[in-house]
Amino acid sequence: MEKTIGMASDHAGYSMKEALKPFVESLGYEIIDFGTSSEDSVDYPDFAHPLAEAVENGKVCCGIALCGSGNGISMTLNKHQGIRAALCWTPELASLARQHNDANVLSLPARFISQGTAESIVKAYFEASFEGGRHERRVAKIACKQL
Repeated sequence: MEKTIGMASDHAGYSMKEALKPFVESLGYEIIDFGTSSEDSVDYPDFAHPLAEAVENGKVCCGIALCGSGNGISMTLNKHQGIRAALCWTPELASLARQHNDANVLSLPARFISQGTAESIVKAYFEASFEGGRHERRVAKIACKQL
């Protein structure tokens, strides 16, 4: 499970998702693809929710999600209590998302970054790890408490 990740996208992120798969596999990860499977117009929540559930239940260690801007799929993922999806458009943001926020899903804005940039972001995300310490207390406060 530790080396198995989930990937999901809508139609706008489909091409980049498909192009990223061999790169992610070259880093030593297995992939479970939650869709979509073409560039036909779809609704990103239909693919974000299954990815989020797989991260939450431990079927995958983490995820990569893509849509046109990265916003919609991130918003959907972050509705799940156990998800900390981070929208990243630079490698530095991806590193910090892991180091400081313990991000368990990396979201990418497929229409706004190149394939090379996406690969650099993914590499930075996987190379970083959660620092804990003062960040652990903050991350613990993210989940909503029932009033």
